[in-house]
Amino acid sequence: MSAPMTPPLRVAMWSGPRNISTAMMRAWENRGDCAVSDEPLYAAYLATTGLDHPGRDDVIAAGDTDWRSVVAALTQGPAPDGQPVWYQKHMTHHLLPGMDTEWVHGLRNVLLIRDPAQVVESYLKSRASIAPADIGLLQQVTLWQAITERSGVAPLVIDADDFLQAPGAYLQAVCAALEIPFTERMLAWPAGPRESDGIWAPHWYDAVWRSTGFEPWRQRQPQLTGHALSVAEACRPAYEQLHAVRLLIQ
Repeated sequence: MSAPMTPPLRVAMWSGPRNISTAMMRAWENRGDCAVSDEPLYAAYLATTGLDHPGRDDVIAAGDTDWRSVVAALTQGPAPDGQPVWYQKHMTHHLLPGMDTEWVHGLRNVLLIRDPAQVVESYLKSRASIAPADIGLLQQVTLWQAITERSGVAPLVIDADDFLQAPGAYLQAVCAALEIPFTERMLAWPAGPRESDGIWAPHWYDAVWRSTGFEPWRQRQPQLTGHALSVAEACRPAYEQLHAVRLLIQ
């Protein structure tokens, strides 16, 4: 009789849009022992909200619109290709009001944050309009509080600006917290698309497809006005709350 399979380490990275979340997914996939899932709740999110995102019909057709069945696979199913580590790239705004999030506590959760002014500036290069709920920070605070209260241990919070100044050091710290080995393979990858990319990749992943590693850090000072500024400022208290508890490597 064969021994039962060891359950995979299920890592959930919770980000908002226009962050380094796709590059982070590349890093984990390049480990060699890790399967990745690209925004598995996206189809359900679009089907439920009716939002008109680029490639909406294709996303819905290619994905599973029943969030409960998606969650069952993410939390109980085997990792793709039987890999021992399963990295799940999630957008926190895909956690819609009324959705039962009890399942999140069965994952090893990490939050990836970015200054809301930078997010809004980047988002509006691809979308005509934006609202505070679109960039995920408000939902990230709720998620951080729920995980902390439930487990008694706060999940790691990584700020993109910090990370890009020392990717190796931050990845080593995350791997250590998850009790898995760090590998230099996480710092560089071949350019181009991947089979694991969501079907929406042609609309959003141009920069990642050109990349072979994390972009060099550079200081950004967005000059927002009007509605864009009001959205960023509406999210700033949430950002500041998470920024205050972020992982900081000196």
